[in-house]
Amino acid sequence: MCADTPAVDYKDTLNLPETEFPMRAGLPQREPGWLARWAEIGVYERLREKAEGRKPFTLHDGPPYANGNLHIGHALNKILKDMVVRSQQMSGRDARYIPGWDCHGLPIEWKIEEAYRGRGQDKDKVDVVDFRQECRRFAEGWIDVQREEFKRLGITGTWDKPYLTMDFHAERVIAEEFQKFLMNGALYQGSKPVMWSPVEKTALAEAEVEYHDRQTDAVWVPFEVVGRRAQIGFRAVGETIPLLPDEQATPVDPHWPSYQGVKIIIWTTTPWTLPQNRAICFGPDISYGLYEVIGRPQESWVTIGHRYLIADRLAPEALAAMRLEPSMHRRLRDVTAEELASLTCAHPLRGAVDLSEPEANRWDYPVPLFPGDHVTDDAGTGFVHTAPSHGDDDFEIGRKHGLEMTWNILDDSSFRADLPFFAGEQIIRPNGKPGTANKVVIDKLVELGKLLARKRITISDAHSWRSKAPVIRLNRPQWFAAIDKPLGDGMDTYGETIRSRALTSIDQLVDWTPKTGRNRLYSMIEARPDWVLSRQRAWGVPLTCFTKKGAAPSDPDYLLRDASVNARILDAFEAEGADAWYKPDAKARFLDGLHDADAYDQVFDILDVWFDSGSTHAFVLRDREDGSEDGIADLYLEGTDQHRGWFHSSMLQACGTIGRAPYRGVLTHGFTLDEKGMKMSKSIGNTVAPQEVIDQYGADILRLWVAQSDYTADLRIGPEILKGVADSYRRLRNTMRFLLGSLGDVTAADRVDPADMPELERWVLHRLSELDETVRKGYAAYDFQGVFQALFNFATTDLSAFYFDIRKDALYCDGDTPRRRAARTVLEMLFERLTTWLAPVLVFTMEEVWLERHPGDTSSVHLQDFPETPEAWRDEALASKWAEIRRVRRIVTAALEVQRRDKIIGASLEAAPLVQIADPALAATIKATDMADLCITSGLSVMQGEPQDDAFRLDDPSIGVVFHKAEGEKCQRCWQILPDVGSHAHPGVCARCDAALG
Repeated sequence: MCADTPAVDYKDTLNLPETEFPMRAGLPQREPGWLARWAEIGVYERLREKAEGRKPFTLHDGPPYANGNLHIGHALNKILKDMVVRSQQMSGRDARYIPGWDCHGLPIEWKIEEAYRGRGQDKDKVDVVDFRQECRRFAEGWIDVQREEFKRLGITGTWDKPYLTMDFHAERVIAEEFQKFLMNGALYQGSKPVMWSPVEKTALAEAEVEYHDRQTDAVWVPFEVVGRRAQIGFRAVGETIPLLPDEQATPVDPHWPSYQGVKIIIWTTTPWTLPQNRAICFGPDISYGLYEVIGRPQESWVTIGHRYLIADRLAPEALAAMRLEPSMHRRLRDVTAEELASLTCAHPLRGAVDLSEPEANRWDYPVPLFPGDHVTDDAGTGFVHTAPSHGDDDFEIGRKHGLEMTWNILDDSSFRADLPFFAGEQIIRPNGKPGTANKVVIDKLVELGKLLARKRITISDAHSWRSKAPVIRLNRPQWFAAIDKPLGDGMDTYGETIRSRALTSIDQLVDWTPKTGRNRLYSMIEARPDWVLSRQRAWGVPLTCFTKKGAAPSDPDYLLRDASVNARILDAFEAEGADAWYKPDAKARFLDGLHDADAYDQVFDILDVWFDSGSTHAFVLRDREDGSEDGIADLYLEGTDQHRGWFHSSMLQACGTIGRAPYRGVLTHGFTLDEKGMKMSKSIGNTVAPQEVIDQYGADILRLWVAQSDYTADLRIGPEILKGVADSYRRLRNTMRFLLGSLGDVTAADRVDPADMPELERWVLHRLSELDETVRKGYAAYDFQGVFQALFNFATTDLSAFYFDIRKDALYCDGDTPRRRAARTVLEMLFERLTTWLAPVLVFTMEEVWLERHPGDTSSVHLQDFPETPEAWRDEALASKWAEIRRVRRIVTAALEVQRRDKIIGASLEAAPLVQIADPALAATIKATDMADLCITSGLSVMQGEPQDDAFRLDDPSIGVVFHKAEGEKCQRCWQILPDVGSHAHPGVCARCDAALG
């Protein structure tokens, strides 16, 4: 161009992107509008119509409690479920989602009781039906709140018709499921230690318990050896055991001339259980020794000459706790397991009570030693004091050896009123604080000279997750489901017992995501005891059964088993709900005309709420029209804590009523932590509320956080993490904006057949073919992180940084050329796939993107399926070739970046580099490729041969780049520097632009 030729502004002649799609999303303000639109056009209902005849997919919702605002764990859980449902639907299934709520049980009942206490009102004086109605109203209020909070997250489902465990039909079915346990013989009343909350005065399930540190007194207590088992045998409770004089003792060996002065040392962190002691356990594989005291400091409670049996590994710690220096004791010899098993001790409180007291109030019974696999030498003394009323292992030892149970502790954790020394003392006070039971027991031991050491320590102990108060192991009559009893119900395909059916189901019928979930649930069910079904509360479904007055629980006719009675109960529950059980005439109503009502007692315990939620498969999957065809869910999805919760109880319940697991798949996710990996706590102030994230960023950012995270582990969230998620979102949004801007006026007439496209476009189609497989397999495996990472990397690396960067020139500057038409055809294919592939994750944004291109009153991306991708698009040879081309391009762009850094050029179009390639085949490939177009330079030449010494090299010494500036003038339209600029009809442009201008 001549120097005196004026510059022409060709900006208006360019095909610049045009779109109203904003760079700033404004999600917090705009998302509610899309929610309203989906409700208006009935997206979920239209999907059901569209999916008629498809293979169903049912994700059964684990019900949250209806008792408070949502926390970030709720959001994680529901978003994961929504991504499963949406991706399954778009993959060609009929994916149904019925949200539900758990409405019964202690969490809600406790809230009502708190309100009563605040008003100074006595709950026990309130009519039980009125109290239950208050619980129902409380739940209803929170269901409405949580429903709106869940919907705000973009969760799709039957929100207008959820399932509630307090619906009358649900309560009927829960009772019916319980009656199946009654009729098949699994139900029995027994007495064994359960997790007992003294504050709430009820048994708790393991899933209702959490563990917190608390301080307690650890004590070292001597049990005096009084004889060998063969000598004194088993004595009746209350029978006196005299100390044996030396001359009457049968020697064990020469180093042990008598039993006089030999003591077994136990260690416990629950001194209040010592009055209930019945035995001592030792580890059969632990090394034990006999230790003698040969000196003592003044402040010690030990006696010189006494001999102690202690596990060798723990002896130094135990003797040190007694304030004995190493020089003050000596080890006499080994003690074998056989010797230990022959010994019997006296209770530390033996003889402390006058013989005029009733036998049940004395401690004159023998205390035998038994081997126990639960005993370790990790802490204590290697001897475990055994109180069958207060521990699972203790109970099993007691049952095995016929030990007596004790009933010293009442529901409020106080010692019974007639127990000597300790009457009325409480373990846990009504406010959840420690009582004085430990102190009075320790004081009595000190008084009797039966305490060797005490120490204040911190332990991790069970607490009620509702009241936060400590719980104790307490023997109480409860109702149980026997999990090892053959049921004889004809459903023996997977086993005769609940346990065998559950273990078989775990191995044969269920897919686990991640696979470790299988091992966790299997080990829990393999080792678990019978299921405690009863709770001593009011808000729930009652155990709808009657017991015969005067009969013992072991009597065959103790439980009334009558199908006609059961049917009456179920009819009443269907019409009136479970309140029918609590009405004054209930017993007569259900029994009159069939049995003598006066001959039976009505049971008023309620069912464990885990039985409620474990029964949901029956009234949701089985009974609802939109449930599952065979009553089995395709997927249960909850946090890892539900291996001991809902996964567990649902498995046991269904194995007792339908003979197998109620699910075909189980997916578990981790817990939410703060950015430092710490557990969230309101007291620490590190919680992240879903609504706060929505208010600042929008729900799509929260959903993207879930998709970007590895949900199989614990997930971290916080301000800095959310900033990173928002940045990823912006980059992805810019990709979609570019697509929309470049597709504004594309019509069917503009489309090009893939066979007629340039190789670059065919390479993009190949990548789409690969991604189609990745996306479908990823969604099928619930690998949302893998799907999103693949799509995000493709959008930002393959598209924005490569394909879009290259094709901007053709899209903006070409006329109606085959290259531009091919590019726009590919962009359209990209658009259709990226929007649908990302729709399960970014539900609001992809709807916005979709409507920009497909406006319409009833249009929605969520009514689409994933587009089919032709197999012909896959071209591995082409992909291999373009991997080499991109490798060379990367070297060229790196060489140009050096020139840009050194300010020799300002833009890559100022360059026309020489590329030197030693490999003849690669050189031929690069020569045949328009590398100037790919590298966004004005020119590029290729020479086959070894690179010259001063050539730029990156990671391959056989490829070098020699920099040259482009020669010619700068085109005023496309900015390429070319020799022909200024020689065409339109001033200041190159041949390509002159043709485009016409």
